[in-house]
Amino acid sequence: MIRQDAHRIDPKRRATIDHKKRQFAVPIYKQQDYPHRLNLYDTPPTAEITLEQFEQWAIDRLRILAEIEACSYRNKSPGETDTQITPLLQKYLPLSSNTSSSNGAADLRLRNERQKDHYSHFILRLAFSATEDLRRRFARAETMLFRFRFQKDDSRERRAFIDSLNLDWEPVGEEERNEIAEHLANSTPGLHRVNDETWYKVDWEKVPELVERRSAYMRRGKAYVPGREQLSMIMAEFTARLERSLELTSRALPRLDEDDRLTPILNHLSKNFGSAESVYTESEGHVDGAEIRASSIDSLSQHFPLCMRSLHMNLRKNHHLKHFGRLQYTLFLKGIGLSLEECILFWRQSFKGKTDDEFNSQYKYNIRHAYGDVGGDVNRRGRGYPPYSCQKILGDSNPGIGQTHGCPYRHYSVDNLVGLLQATGVSDKEVLRGVREDVGKQRYHIACNRVFESTHKNEIKKVKEDGTWSQADLDTIVHPNTYFKRSYLLKQLAKAPSRDA
Repeated sequence: MIRQDAHRIDPKRRATIDHKKRQFAVPIYKQQDYPHRLNLYDTPPTAEITLEQFEQWAIDRLRILAEIEACSYRNKSPGETDTQITPLLQKYLPLSSNTSSSNGAADLRLRNERQKDHYSHFILRLAFSATEDLRRRFARAETMLFRFRFQKDDSRERRAFIDSLNLDWEPVGEEERNEIAEHLANSTPGLHRVNDETWYKVDWEKVPELVERRSAYMRRGKAYVPGREQLSMIMAEFTARLERSLELTSRALPRLDEDDRLTPILNHLSKNFGSAESVYTESEGHVDGAEIRASSIDSLSQHFPLCMRSLHMNLRKNHHLKHFGRLQYTLFLKGIGLSLEECILFWRQSFKGKTDDEFNSQYKYNIRHAYGDVGGDVNRRGRGYPPYSCQKILGDSNPGIGQTHGCPYRHYSVDNLVGLLQATGVSDKEVLRGVREDVGKQRYHIACNRVFESTHKNEIKKVKEDGTWSQADLDTIVHPNTYFKRSYLLKQLAKAPSRDA
């Protein structure tokens, strides 16, 4: 992590080091310990980690935050969110309880989990402090994650964590409690006996949730809160501290501009908050055993996301696509497993108005270059360019006149978008209404996932009921090739007989 002098041990003592020796001294940093599973992230980490850890830990946490935000946007119930998030946390950001540690290996695993959680939070805090919108979204998603973990934590460990915070909660004495007992009972829904609760006085600004729903008695600027509402108080404390820290971090960001190692990573992360984009792998869209040939693309196009299906429809209609559309579509086809030879054949057959000489001289080289068959730079190892992710497609410039690349959810007018969806078989009025709302709020990947869930609802229901897929297999889609693979597999699984049959 980025070292900060404010967190070095005993700065006054170190200041007395002889100036001739100071330049050779090894700085000492506070050793982080993690006595609790929960963390308010008050102390920045100071030990060194590799750049690979820096980036991968941040990406793993970003997957969780993006999924939490997606669940919120899609109005998932707490139970549905729990089902969606739990397996992802276990996979990307596990946090074991203290009781799970009983030997040296378990202690090391527990410490490594908590270190990753600690560092990944602060890395993303750096990435998402640049603008007010990013700070707001980050604080909201982190608060939801903290709430989720707090509710899941062991009761004894949760109590120990709360006691360690030394929060400014003033216990209400017996005399004062009896004096206002009637007010406490009237302002606290579901309360049976005032004397059965432990009461606290806190500044009303610290419990906005309770004040908003009128679930706390107010007196002289203080809110009287029963012990059972500790969650609201803790959440308010967590959010307030994080928002203050984000504001301070935003002021320190200019100091990072000269760090050419971290700045590109942080910029990449901040641009991908909506989709948690990670490094593309060949398994992202390639389906083992599927026949991916030039002659099968027409039938396979039913599994394409709207961005690629729109390109395919335009290609079939006009027998031509402009450069950026060809590149976007070629890389997608490469990602689903279409070989270079078959891809060249596909494009040659599609460009019916071109002669062989025209095709070879104007288009063939670009296809070979995308596959890594020719060219230098990224193609040196023969891999070519990776298929575009949703974030890459969304972030590219708007298509001009006659161009068809990009994301229809972002680059089409709403009416044209709805018309295209209807042309591809989406007729559910509620889904189309939801898409209009998502697009209006710039939640493009949510709109795409909404359409996917609607068009595959029967298949999704089947694989869930027979246990073929878990909820972790149905996380938010953030790559066109993932869309294809999931759609293709769902249709194939739906055709297979049920396990119980």
